[in-house]
Amino acid sequence: MSSHFANLTDRNMLPGAPKFLKSAIQYEVIMGSMAYGVSNDSSDMDVYGFAIPPKDYVFPQLRGEIPGFDSFSLKFEQYQQHHIVDPDALGGKGREYDFTIYSIVKYFRLLADNNPNIIDSLFVPDNCVLHSSDIGDMVRDNRRLFLHKGCWAKFKGYAYGQMHKIRTKKPKGKRKAGVEEFGYDLKFAYHVVRLLDEVEQLLVSHDMDLRRNAAQLKSIRRGEWSLLQLEDYFKQKEADLEKVYLASTLPDHADTDAIRQLLIDCLEQHFGSLGTVVTQSNAAELAMRDIQAILTRYQEKR
Repeated sequence: MSSHFANLTDRNMLPGAPKFLKSAIQYEVIMGSMAYGVSNDSSDMDVYGFAIPPKDYVFPQLRGEIPGFDSFSLKFEQYQQHHIVDPDALGGKGREYDFTIYSIVKYFRLLADNNPNIIDSLFVPDNCVLHSSDIGDMVRDNRRLFLHKGCWAKFKGYAYGQMHKIRTKKPKGKRKAGVEEFGYDLKFAYHVVRLLDEVEQLLVSHDMDLRRNAAQLKSIRRGEWSLLQLEDYFKQKEADLEKVYLASTLPDHADTDAIRQLLIDCLEQHFGSLGTVVTQSNAAELAMRDIQAILTRYQEKR
């Protein structure tokens, strides 16, 4: 099954996309209001995913470049294109797409950092997965590997950002009319509640159903909450979640060794053996390094 990205590329609808991307995408999902269960017929389709670039894009030394000496730059980190209109979609009614496709390396880095949007992309409902290769399946099956208690700070920070936008950002277009009618931006508001519900799920169950509180989010988008009600909810929920955070059994930090190994497994499945470009340290070597470091510190203190 080809990706949605490839289908639109074949129709010359994705300007400026690197040529390799068409066949390099491993995972592609619907995000945004469709994934959260609050979309309507006029909603745009947000598409996120990750791709594996050519081997020398991932390992610049294969191009003869020495990081830290040569003025090399990353060849590809992400492709982003908004407002792609497909006039033939929805039986001729048309649909607008926003695409964000990451390099697998950046995607893993953002996952390890518990970036809310990227974490969400691994927990979308099955019917929001547009395309997934064996490598995409491998990453999705291991999605809980990336979770740690740092998700609380990240998701809370994003929620604070949405509250800040409600208070300071001047609305435009269709959203301006909504602010004039209800007194504040309903889209920012529902994201505040969504983010807090999602991080609660992660802290408590180490899992996430993006549509768990869809009915509540829809009520906010209909304007059934006042701004005061939203602010009170945010204040109380934040206090409650601080306690949930302290009681959570998620690990304190990302397991970077396990995440790195998963990344290598994905790359080796795609490229074959990486023995010539990646050195894997075994347990004995790591133990000897630790011992040597301790001895060195001891000698320095004498």
